[in-house]
Amino acid sequence: MMSTSNVVAIDGPAGSGKSTVAKLVAERLEWSFLDTGAMYRAVTALALRNGVALERHEDVVQIAQECLIDTIPRVTINGLDVTEEIRGSDVNHGVSIVAAIPAVRDAMVERQREWSQRQARGTVVEGRDIGTVVFPDATLKVFLTASPEERARRRGDESADSINRRDEIDSTRAVSPLRADESAVVIDTTDKSIDQVIEEIVQCLHQR
Repeated sequence: MMSTSNVVAIDGPAGSGKSTVAKLVAERLEWSFLDTGAMYRAVTALALRNGVALERHEDVVQIAQECLIDTIPRVTINGLDVTEEIRGSDVNHGVSIVAAIPAVRDAMVERQREWSQRQARGTVVEGRDIGTVVFPDATLKVFLTASPEERARRRGDESADSINRRDEIDSTRAVSPLRADESAVVIDTTDKSIDQVIEEIVQCLHQR
């Protein structure tokens, strides 16, 4: 097992605030940041661009295994900038299908672990299976949540029905389902400011 002594794993459903919080925690700690959801979205976007039916798993897996993905400062796949495209309705609808394919997850998890090992200091990684699968030995595991109404409000580019549909798919899939690790600090962000959530996470980390 690789060393994960400097990893903060932040998981949670859509609209829980994990992307914003993870970025700012990384800035506060002066650590690196990785948005794993953007990686699955990039694969989805490229598949849709290429006219690949997402149900054709072998074709989607080939894309995931062969593509080159960067998430900072812009999200690119094979040199194509898909930063805005990955937040569109087509990708919102299809990303949970892609993320549920076991071989796609295997390819992404391998990349995520390799990326973390290249970071000189620590890293904050956010997603839906970071603390349970990708970095089970992370120093700190955080699971963010919020009320369905608040999450839909935050996701102005996605309807409540779409969010609920993705939550259902992600939490019931056979491989790496969305769930809080038993050792994770669970934080309900509904009535908390971003600064309050960041401070709580940093304080938890300092107590480790």
